[in-house]
Amino acid sequence: MTDQGAWSQFRKMEIPLWEGTAPGSEDWTQLETDGYLDSGLHVVRNVVRPTLTPFIPADPAGPTVIVAPGGAWHFLAWDHEGIQVAEWLRARGIAAFILKYRLLPTGDTFPRDYEERLAEARADLMGWLAPYLPLISADALQAIRLVRSRASEWGIRPNQVGIMGFSAGGTVTSLASLRYSPESRPDFAAPIYGAGAPGEVPADAPPIFIACAQDDDLMPRSMEMFNRWRASGREAELHLYARGGHGFGMNQTGLPAQGWIDRFYEWLQIAVAE
Repeated sequence: MTDQGAWSQFRKMEIPLWEGTAPGSEDWTQLETDGYLDSGLHVVRNVVRPTLTPFIPADPAGPTVIVAPGGAWHFLAWDHEGIQVAEWLRARGIAAFILKYRLLPTGDTFPRDYEERLAEARADLMGWLAPYLPLISADALQAIRLVRSRASEWGIRPNQVGIMGFSAGGTVTSLASLRYSPESRPDFAAPIYGAGAPGEVPADAPPIFIACAQDDDLMPRSMEMFNRWRASGREAELHLYARGGHGFGMNQTGLPAQGWIDRFYEWLQIAVAE
């Protein structure tokens, strides 16, 4: 759990994604805030000013990972899908940046309001999100573009910049893997228990690493993304765990899915090698 002192330090480290106001949200007036759900989950919500929080080792080695936490598009699960992932990677010499992307607004009735929205939109989630997805996707692509453009400053390799995301962040990751320019193309992608995103797989789509559990309602969407990549002749690796549920992240659950990040690290050493 992140205490307020640590949270203040993370805020000071943030790198704005855009100069000035992020394009497309010029009229947004909600104020970013952080807090805790009844479960103890530390969340960030009402993001208007997207940022990157860097976790760069003294001597970066290998790929760089942009980390997109999940949170049903209404908040970011900042600890177990953000900080803990980035710190784990940094400890192994891998530079990581936590992506704080734009979110749907929430008010004083949070979390009830987002739970009601999700219940209403379950039948057509992607259609419901349609007005917001271009902005969120733009944040992901800008993050890749920005990190790559400053690679020499941070001592990282510009040709090994990829993105990983969890749940909604996994969909952000898949969006970035389907719709990019040469400057914003991820060199690899890792949607972890994400819902995937529709669209034709590009001829130069990056290699992907997928991890999910069989007892997760979103598992079929992870399978669909894996099959779509394979049908297009692009590299894809899938780890389908017997148990783990949804949202396991870096939680020490004792369930089979707990070892996913070790498998991801092993995959990085081969799939993203020069």
